[in-house]
Amino acid sequence: MMGEQIEWMSLERIAEAAEGEGAVVGVTIVAPNGERFCRHQLRQFRAASTVKIPIMIAIYRQIDRGELSPEQSFVLAAPDKTPGSGELQFLHDGIVLTLDDLISLMISISDNTATNMLIDLAGLDHVNATMRALGMTGSGLNRKMKGVPSQPGDPENWATPDDYARVMAAILDGTAASAESCARMITMLERQVSEGRIARYLPKTEGIRWGSKTGTIGDATNDVGFIEANGRRLIMSFFCEGFVNTHLAEQAIGELSRAAMLVTGLVQPLPVS
Repeated sequence: MMGEQIEWMSLERIAEAAEGEGAVVGVTIVAPNGERFCRHQLRQFRAASTVKIPIMIAIYRQIDRGELSPEQSFVLAAPDKTPGSGELQFLHDGIVLTLDDLISLMISISDNTATNMLIDLAGLDHVNATMRALGMTGSGLNRKMKGVPSQPGDPENWATPDDYARVMAAILDGTAASAESCARMITMLERQVSEGRIARYLPKTEGIRWGSKTGTIGDATNDVGFIEANGRRLIMSFFCEGFVNTHLAEQAIGELSRAAMLVTGLVQPLPVS
């Protein structure tokens, strides 16, 4: 695909079909040659757990400044426990966790308790300042994790597909924090346990790397991540709302990711089942 203009029409058809029942699909995809496919890319969607990406960056920037250490310890207490995704809410008080443990739990299994402990550590205002510094002008962290959508009029965490594609590129380029911290963040993203969205049709073949951060709350179903193969990379940022159920939204994200692999020639994806 080098030097050739990418034909994105198949992605347009998939997105239009997915929105046929009143849903909205926000997409920003950055191809290996820099070409972009965008749809509702500046619209604000509920961030759900994708907001954990800039939280992670804010923490690693503090590590870079020597304010925090990946090895420092934290003791899990009852007031820390938060409903929703994750396992720490079910574990006994007094467990000792390192900062590295908390980041890994936040990204790999989207643990809300770990996330809120990290928000307390970084500071909500500091996370938002980090987002502004990264150019995320349409997104924000306005509340801690609750495990349920905010009620009308209450603070909510917002995201645009463009902002999250931009911040994923910054991590991959090694500019979101120090090169060492960005490499560590990529490792965290590669621990993602949910394979039903960006990686839905990705073959488990040696030489292919991928990572992402999912987000799900109410009718919001999101995934932001990357696929790398043969020295080339594909960045994808998906935000969906209004689907009848999460399964249909995940299917739409998976089909869009599969189509992106095909039209960019990055990877030969698995067939649609």
